[in-house]
Amino acid sequence: MSTPLERYQRLALRESLPINYRYPIACKELSFILREAFHQFPKNLQTIVFQDTLSAFRLLPQMQTENAVSAAHLLLQSVEAALPKQKKNMAVTEFKHAMVAHKRRAKAHQVEEGSFQLPQDILVHIFSFLDMQSLVSAGIVNWSWNMAANDNHLWESQYSVLYDSSDTQPPKRPDDKLIHKPLDTRTVPDWKEAVKGAYTGALSKKLTTNRGYCGHCKAIVWLNNSKCPNVHGGTISEIHDTKPVMRFQVVEYLLDDSLSIPTSSDSDSDSEGGSVSKLWAYPKHLRNLLH
Repeated sequence: MSTPLERYQRLALRESLPINYRYPIACKELSFILREAFHQFPKNLQTIVFQDTLSAFRLLPQMQTENAVSAAHLLLQSVEAALPKQKKNMAVTEFKHAMVAHKRRAKAHQVEEGSFQLPQDILVHIFSFLDMQSLVSAGIVNWSWNMAANDNHLWESQYSVLYDSSDTQPPKRPDDKLIHKPLDTRTVPDWKEAVKGAYTGALSKKLTTNRGYCGHCKAIVWLNNSKCPNVHGGTISEIHDTKPVMRFQVVEYLLDDSLSIPTSSDSDSDSEGGSVSKLWAYPKHLRNLLH
């Protein structure tokens, strides 16, 4: 059985914080971990979580989205609620310095943005390596990135990934129904809209989630279009080998190496009714940390 420290390291929060589109998600996970589990961790893990919290604040000036700022504020709230006085004071000071630096950098960036921008074709090429959720996140960074992230060819590729993924596990429930793939792709004027209309229900949740439990790795991992990025037996994990998880399940996993993953037969109730029930079981100030 692995230790809480080993399981925390597998979450790869420290490695994810410097990545612009993962920073908000990692901050929110840290927020929930601090509130719900910090006091139950052994001292060595408490030290690492605290260091990662400081790192999150120090990295804030590099992030250029309001989503990142909001996530950092959520982390600050958890710091004030969960950390002992000395650590709390250190973290609050770090946050204040980070916010000052972020505002200065944002103003400087606004001045520079008009004089230097990557060409759109280069941005589109870079964005072609992103999964669906990351592509959406990239589109809210600034005007230039939004233009590149809405490139029709990028969303045509995402549409192909959607159907390639769904072919590995045909929908079994009414809320997983896919529309028919157009026979003549030349008739599709807007591929982003085609992606939006291509799936509903539980499959939509799977394809847009950032975290999942991989049955091969026996761990919570970052997902790429609902797939574990790790290689298992020479191939990347298929979509049916991973299950989306919520943040309270991350804490559950850290504390006792167990995770209540719904089966295919009850995932409907979990994704709609079960998850809602668990959500409302938490205090009001924690609910916005879950999503």
